[in-house]
Amino acid sequence: MDNDGTHGAWGARGARGARPHDGRPTGPVPHPAGPPPAAPPSYPPAVPPPARPPAAPAPPAAPPAHAPRPGPASPTADWLDAPRPDAGPGIWRLHHVPRPAERPGRPSLVGPAATLVLWLLLWLLLSERAVPYVFKPIEIITGPEWWSFGGLRDDAPPLVVNSTTLYYQLLVLGLGFWAARIGGWADVFRHAAGPRLARARLVLTLGGALLTVWLVWTRRVPLADLVFPAVPTSWMQGGGNRYAALLVALVLYALIGTAIVWPFARTGHWATELGPLLGRPRRTPDPQRPAPAPDAGPPRSQWPALRAAGAAEAADALTAAVYAGRMNDVDCERVRHAWTGARGRPDRLASFTETVLRKGADAFLHPSGLRDLSRRTVTHDPLTGQVRIGECADDPRNPYPRRGSGLALEPASLGTSLLVVGPPGSGKTDRVVRPVVESLALRALTGQAAVLAVGGGGGALGPDDAYDVVIRIGDPASPHDFDLYAGTTDPDEAAAALAEGLAGDLPTVDTRRAATALGRLLGPYRTVHGRFPAVPELRELLEGSAEALGALRDALASGGHHAMLRELEAGARHAGSAADPTAVLADRVATLDRPAFAGFFATGDDARPFSLRSLGRHPLRVRIDLPERVHAEASRVLARLVLAQFNAVVAARTDRAQFVCLVLDDATHTVTAETVRGIRRLRSMNAGAVLALRTLDDVPETLHTALLGAFGCAMVFPGLTTWDGKRFAEAWGKEWVEVREVAQHGVFADQPLTRALHSLRKMATGKAVTTDAVTVRQVERERWSASALAYELPPGHAVLSLTTVGGEHMPPLLVRLAG
Repeated sequence: MDNDGTHGAWGARGARGARPHDGRPTGPVPHPAGPPPAAPPSYPPAVPPPARPPAAPAPPAAPPAHAPRPGPASPTADWLDAPRPDAGPGIWRLHHVPRPAERPGRPSLVGPAATLVLWLLLWLLLSERAVPYVFKPIEIITGPEWWSFGGLRDDAPPLVVNSTTLYYQLLVLGLGFWAARIGGWADVFRHAAGPRLARARLVLTLGGALLTVWLVWTRRVPLADLVFPAVPTSWMQGGGNRYAALLVALVLYALIGTAIVWPFARTGHWATELGPLLGRPRRTPDPQRPAPAPDAGPPRSQWPALRAAGAAEAADALTAAVYAGRMNDVDCERVRHAWTGARGRPDRLASFTETVLRKGADAFLHPSGLRDLSRRTVTHDPLTGQVRIGECADDPRNPYPRRGSGLALEPASLGTSLLVVGPPGSGKTDRVVRPVVESLALRALTGQAAVLAVGGGGGALGPDDAYDVVIRIGDPASPHDFDLYAGTTDPDEAAAALAEGLAGDLPTVDTRRAATALGRLLGPYRTVHGRFPAVPELRELLEGSAEALGALRDALASGGHHAMLRELEAGARHAGSAADPTAVLADRVATLDRPAFAGFFATGDDARPFSLRSLGRHPLRVRIDLPERVHAEASRVLARLVLAQFNAVVAARTDRAQFVCLVLDDATHTVTAETVRGIRRLRSMNAGAVLALRTLDDVPETLHTALLGAFGCAMVFPGLTTWDGKRFAEAWGKEWVEVREVAQHGVFADQPLTRALHSLRKMATGKAVTTDAVTVRQVERERWSASALAYELPPGHAVLSLTTVGGEHMPPLLVRLAG
């Protein structure tokens, strides 16, 4: 448990030399500072140890027995405790806040203004008694003897006057509510209040209640003058007791005030809005207010999972290291991953605690001794494994909830493989490929992933110190060679991968026949020499050299290997036939048998090739630089071979707990029918591939449909052709949209006066009189059309669609890329 199995041999066969690097991490979170450890960790032969591995000072020998009280929060603690709510695929979860509901458009003010003018006009007419029969109901109630033709008589009693005044005020108020309802005053108020609707509603109802109470108290609204006379005289006099009479009056005023305030309180939700001010929790949620975040329990920086499992001492030590700034984000995720593997096995809990107490932030280090990358070019969140590549553009073609939200890639989506298509210079490498490689390299430092990056060199995929193994094919100073046979000892398996790399792109050559032809040579050669042939030897065998084949035949006969001798003779009988692929294979092998590659693909005892089979067993970071500029054909052969070997290695591994990913910066003439089938199987093997293409024309046309179906994620950059856009438009399918069609029809008048008015209008405006016919219907249209992908993508943007290994989908969205 001391090293959690990460310091064992990595399966490579050595290295040519070490490459120095400072190993000092820089990034968005604080990085540990301190002297290097006294003794560097051990390294397998294939991985050169860093010259100055960074490390944090060891924790105190005797950590406190109780959970330490958090001191001043460190950036690492803030990052660890930051909220990461569950969101859809591709959403950047760190500090993610869902976008509020879409605010409706600004309502028209014509209707509210017209109804307001109408209400004021009716108010004026009512005050002048100009509307007949309106006061007839109150006249019947109060008695016609108090009314004359012009209104109330001057000698009418106060009760009749007050009743008429209150009737008039209630009538005006009712007309106001009617005008507000048909005029949409509430919509205007909601739009003006915006997100502060609850507060604006509270202020408005409070003001209305205070104004109404003041009007009633000052007798401008004679409500009290009608209530008090209705009370029995004996109650008002209190039976001669003035205190009882005062009590009755106060009760009546309280009832009147309650009757006035209660409708305003219900409308303004006073109990909900004023509850927090009075120390009461909010009972009814307001749809305009975001719901409070649920209590997530102890913060992550306190390591609650360790405390719950009884490892309180380890939790105390880690908490102290986090708050003291001795751990960065990679350290936290690395220890958390080690705890995930240990908590399921009780026999490893004690070893986990002992390692944490002894090494602190250095516990469970990556075999390279590094705790971070030397440089980060984008924003990463190692806790979720996400890398932020941009944000959703505020475009009508994107769903409203997604606009403005961060976009990220993570292993859950890379597990379905990602296809990136865009012309040169569109930003595929800088804005997608390299960020993905950085993210996988960080996860490799935590022991959760292995990454194989293949490109043209030149630092486009990151510096050398960001990798454990760097293979520069054709460079004599390369610290590692490349194993053409992927470290296998099975001739048929080696022949299948080699045939795919040599002739997989040739439609006239059957790769199964090519694998059979290679197997008939590799098997006998390995039986005799105990190894597979190097490139010059393989070329001689494929070209049918009599000397090479004769020596091999004699060695098999003298050794008694009759089965292998029959294999060799069967190959000789098929040599020169129309279906024999050995001549084509020999020509392809000749591209690797160049002076620049002399000794590079050696297989003898002194050879030190690196085998991709190590990716399935260790969290390696590997980069292969291909000589694309000088040896273009050889680079394509090697790229196809790497892709074929990767599929074979991933399919053969038994432990699939570690995510393995291949990143191919330029997949031109690399994709074959067999590799497409292999990529489709990666999802179930906890592996993925990222392939970048300049155009789909770099893939045989017969594979376009299968290629887009094999990749769960696709990304399109500006500059795409309409032919490529058509393929992606078909792959992304269609959706139902609401279409509004307006048709203009001419108006033909029958009356002479109407025709004259229409003629006059046409002379004034120059347009015939028409009427609009509006049709709204649901139609099915492409999410992105071929022309939109070809001509409407702005620079610095891309269209991205995602699918996770769990089956979640993100429709194609327009993304504004970072950087």
